[in-house]
Amino acid sequence: MKAYQIFAGMEPERCEAFFRLIAEESPGAFTQAVYAAAAAFKSRPKAVVKLPFDKRASMVRRALARVSSNVVAEEMLAIYFLECKQDMLTEWLDALGIEHEEGSLKENNPAEPPKDKLEGVIKDFCAKDDDPDRALLLKAFGAQDAIDWPLLDAHLETL
Repeated sequence: MKAYQIFAGMEPERCEAFFRLIAEESPGAFTQAVYAAAAAFKSRPKAVVKLPFDKRASMVRRALARVSSNVVAEEMLAIYFLECKQDMLTEWLDALGIEHEEGSLKENNPAEPPKDKLEGVIKDFCAKDDDPDRALLLKAFGAQDAIDWPLLDAHLETL
């Protein structure tokens, strides 16, 4: 799964909550996403900025759901977890035993853990609570270009 596909499948309400948190925690990143959406739809950025938040979030989601926006979509997912949900991200990385610095991977292409370990970590991680960001984190992690983990990809199809 690619980052743009995550946004394509995201429910509008869920996406609005996603972007509200980014707008609060990293307003510059949300503004960048709004400007990217304006460019994607050939709209004036100032006109898009004036839209009510739910309309702006919807426009950004539709723009990020395009194949051509995959790089920006991947960046928005990274910002969400690095700046808004860092505790959850570090919990995931620590459980896998992946070296990181506050959620940023130290190694560019970490090796996929053995099947038993990965499946156990996924099961424990997802069972901790019913926060939908847990499944989103797994999808976002797997969508990174640096992650080539076939076992994780196979598991993501069931989420």
